[in-house]
Amino acid sequence: MFFGVTSRSARGMSAAVALLAIGAVGCADAFDSARTAVRTRSVFSLSPGDCYNPQSGVSDTEELSVEIVPCDEAHEGQVVAEFDIEGESEYPGEDGATTIADKRCPAESQDFLSDTWTVPEGVGLFYYFPTADSWKTGDRAVSCTYAKESGTFSGTLRSKGLTAEQRAYLKGSNGVYEAFWGNQPEAEQPEDDMAGYKAQADAVSRALKSHLTALKGIDRPESVKLRTQLKGAQKAWQDAAEAATSDDFYVAYDLGFTGIDPNSTVAARKELKLAATVPADDAEVWAS
Repeated sequence: MFFGVTSRSARGMSAAVALLAIGAVGCADAFDSARTAVRTRSVFSLSPGDCYNPQSGVSDTEELSVEIVPCDEAHEGQVVAEFDIEGESEYPGEDGATTIADKRCPAESQDFLSDTWTVPEGVGLFYYFPTADSWKTGDRAVSCTYAKESGTFSGTLRSKGLTAEQRAYLKGSNGVYEAFWGNQPEAEQPEDDMAGYKAQADAVSRALKSHLTALKGIDRPESVKLRTQLKGAQKAWQDAAEAATSDDFYVAYDLGFTGIDPNSTVAARKELKLAATVPADDAEVWAS
């Protein structure tokens, strides 16, 4: 799954919840309105596992309350992790909070959602984070959610019943793609930020080393083949990180990028009985 999707609603300062009034409406509408009112909660009350629909937005980027719904009902999002922003004496701003969420949410969510390939199409990673006003009241929490910007989905995203081999594979694989996306330089061309691109290459190289270590414990044919391929990719990323010239960097980077193409992991995933359809975002990136 492509990480680093643009953040969405911010935590509202007010914890007050506006209940829906039941006027001269039909019984079915009245029942729906009453049920929604009972389910409405402050955005501050969100916890991992909650499935929800946004309810009262102050603006396009600030939310006050949500409707908590059973996960087997249609919903727009599900909370998969939560953490507190630490080490910041002042409000980091929306950009700063987004940067923190981009870096931490993919890793924080792994205990809940280990295999992002199981996420329904159109569902991406979003965040609720403090506003400048709520920060003043002590709000430091970031809620990491998977949500649909348009439409709904049904069912929980929680990963259940994984084997030791499946967990080992997913931890290593997730680490590689987190390193790649989480260290993506802002400049489109390496020449404009060679230090940033080399830092990314170093992060991916180190993540691949960890992934390869985990794969040593999986003695299955396709997993062994994948380990051999990833050894070459790890060497390429390391060469990119240590490249002396831009030409050397490009040669190594191209090899490294090809070496972590998610399409090449499908056979090993099938062997491990994991989801085996490459997410659309990833498929598009590597196809280009």
